Amino acid sequence: MTAFDAIYARHATRSFTAEPIDEATIRDLLAAAVHAPTAMHLEPWAFVIVQDRALLQRISDRAKELALRAPDEPHRELARTPSAPRRAAQFADPAFNIFYDAGTLIVICGKPVGAFVAADCWLAAENVMIAATAMGLATCPIGFALAALADPAIKTELGIPADTTVFAPIIVGVPTAAAQPTTRREPLIWTWKK
Repeated sequence: MTAFDAIYARHATRSFTAEPIDEATIRDLLAAAVHAPTAMHLEPWAFVIVQDRALLQRISDRAKELALRAPDEPHRELARTPSAPRRAAQFADPAFNIFYDAGTLIVICGKPVGAFVAADCWLAAENVMIAATAMGLATCPIGFALAALADPAIKTELGIPADTTVFAPIIVGVPTAAAQPTTRREPLIWTWKK
C-alpha cells in the first residue's frame, strides 16, 4: 500500500470487534507516531494505552455524562448542529459506548514544552491512523473522550501528569464492516501566486 493508498483508504470507523490489538502492533503504531514531524524536535508526546474493558466503559460513561451537561465549547457547538437530538439520545443510552466497543484506545498526550505541542501531537495521531490503515486496521479519533480524559481522577488512574494535556484519543481495532467513504470538498485555494 502506498502512502496515498493509505491516506485515501483511511476512514473513521464506528463499528469494531472487541478484539484488542496485540502489543507488537501497538508498538509499531507508536513507532510510526514518533516519526511524525515535530517543531524544534521537542517530541512532546507521551502515550497511554487502554485495553481494560471496564476502564474503557467507565471513561465512556463519564464522557457521556459530561457531554450531556455540555460544559465546554466543543459540546456547546455540537448542541447547535442538526444532529444534536440524535447525539443526545445516544449519550443518554446506557448501552451506547463512545469507543464503539473497540478493544484498544491509544491516547496521545502532550507535555507542556513549547508552543506547538498540539500540532505535534495531532501529527503523531495522523501517523497512527495512516499506519493502522496500512496494517488493515481501523481507527477513529474520539473527541468526545477529551473531557473525560481531562478529569483529574481519570488522569490519575491513567498515570497522566496533571500538567499534561490529552490531545488525541484514537480507537484502533478490527472493523466489523468496511467504513463507508465520505466525499470531500475540493481544496479551497485562496491564493496561488506564481
